[in-house]
Amino acid sequence: MARYAGVDLGATNIRAVVGDETGQVVSSRRTETPQGPTGIAVTEAILEVLRGACDAARTDPSEITAAGIGTFGPLDLAAGVVENPANLPDAIDTIPLIGPVSELIDSNSVHLHNDTTAGVIGERFYSERNPDDMVYLTISSGIGAGVAVDGRVLTGWDGNAGEVGHMTVDPEGYMPCGCGIDGHWEAYCSGNNIPMYAGHLLKDDPVDTALDPDDPDFSAVDVFSAANDGDTFAQEVLDRVGRWNTIGVANLVHAYAPLVIYVGGAVTLNNPEWTLDPIRESIGEMVMSNVPDIQKTTLGNDVVVKGALASALTGGTGDRAHLA
Repeated sequence: MARYAGVDLGATNIRAVVGDETGQVVSSRRTETPQGPTGIAVTEAILEVLRGACDAARTDPSEITAAGIGTFGPLDLAAGVVENPANLPDAIDTIPLIGPVSELIDSNSVHLHNDTTAGVIGERFYSERNPDDMVYLTISSGIGAGVAVDGRVLTGWDGNAGEVGHMTVDPEGYMPCGCGIDGHWEAYCSGNNIPMYAGHLLKDDPVDTALDPDDPDFSAVDVFSAANDGDTFAQEVLDRVGRWNTIGVANLVHAYAPLVIYVGGAVTLNNPEWTLDPIRESIGEMVMSNVPDIQKTTLGNDVVVKGALASALTGGTGDRAHLA
């Protein structure tokens, strides 16, 4: 029986799975992502967790037919590496991926994607629907999207397509994005930036609230929790976040005309009533074309690693017709 592998490289954890020719996961392993001293340490951790998944599947790594990798960026597809990742320490400048994994499994069939592209590949493969036009959107510590149009997964020449979190949603641009440019979608709605947005609004208009932006541990979790407890200021913050999210999704609809948008990421999965519901309620007012079906990802926290596995099975398309 043929075996395939998928790897999810995140800033906190690395996951690897081994699956069969149908996409069924037969083994899984996880480890923490090394924070240094160099990118080679991250590469070695990937190889170790992949070996562990192979051992659990009673499969020698050389018996893996193909592998897929979903990772944070930015990518250099020609070199098969991640270059200067923003969410790891500065000492980690390059993380070799395709070459070392290819050597481990003794196969040149290794497919590298950013994590949201892996997500849309996974949704295409595993969902009951398999539309040619769809988006996987993640709202988590950052915001990004994987896009399929006319049955083709869009990657961009360097593998970095889908950085939709850096679309401008606010032309006034008073919230700075982590990339250094003001007014981006991610600057208002990502898990990392919601607390800063709340602090900005509170500074402009002090009100009675349980939120304390000066607390060093203040986070998006506090904002959602206070809103659920009836804090009117926290609810106002999230109402505004919902508005920005809807603008961002409307941009996706007009750019790519998807039939369905699957939404994942920790912010969405933990707070669908504050993320998905506002988008569904208002998107029809903001688009002049087809309103897509907007729903929570069907794959939960496994969307990237299963997408990587699906990429290995289908040559990077997610289309079941392209099964190896």
